[in-house]
Amino acid sequence: MKLIIDTTEGKLTSETEAETRVLELYSKEAFQLISEQWLKIGWNQKYPYTFTWLGRPIVQLPEDMIRVQEVIYRVRPDVIIETGVAHGGSLIYYASLCKVMERGRVMGIDIEIRPANRRAIETHEMSHLITLIEGSSTSADVVQQVHSLVKSNEVVLVILDSNHSKQHVAEELEAYCDLVTTDSYIVATDGLMKDLYDSPKGNAEWKWDHPAAAAAEFIASHPDFVLEQPAWPFNESELTENITHWPGAWLKKSDEPAQA
Repeated sequence: MKLIIDTTEGKLTSETEAETRVLELYSKEAFQLISEQWLKIGWNQKYPYTFTWLGRPIVQLPEDMIRVQEVIYRVRPDVIIETGVAHGGSLIYYASLCKVMERGRVMGIDIEIRPANRRAIETHEMSHLITLIEGSSTSADVVQQVHSLVKSNEVVLVILDSNHSKQHVAEELEAYCDLVTTDSYIVATDGLMKDLYDSPKGNAEWKWDHPAAAAAEFIASHPDFVLEQPAWPFNESELTENITHWPGAWLKKSDEPAQA
């Protein structure tokens, strides 16, 4: 696809093999097309690697963090489980939301928690709300440990942000979906990989090997979950789609099986 931005005329021309479209530059459609390219270029430039939360690198797109905050405030989980710890910024972020709401705690799971990151997390002001579990998120002993730390009456939200291969995410979905409570979510992050396969730092296999593919297959065999972007609680624009690294990510537990 070729995009031509004409700021003088206020037009955006989109050229593909199938068609050529000329859009108003300040239209919803033009914003979406430009945003898609901004996401790809920003990822290639490591834009998400420029942010911290309360002192810890968070390595997330800011919009995704605001959107997940909207969900957390509405769902008010007793437990937030995140696979993938890295520098710990996301754990600190979720814990700070729990502190503000005076409800909830966070579990972080990673196959390797580097000593410096562990020290930073365990000495942080939010550490009392965080439990770290080191080991593969799909190993039987880790899955059992996580399940044992969740009480039967607790509201649970799960965020998958570790190994992003389709197979690994599929295994995580199976391992933790039964913990997710009605009207809460299991989130298979970073489905943007499917759009990054042809970027300079991408991988051709990402065209099919990505979390969103695992989420789509999961939905097909789990009628108690629906795949849907959470509604925005506030919107005075005509926009309707997240500008996100997490497309096809939000799997909501429903008390009514999805219709075939």
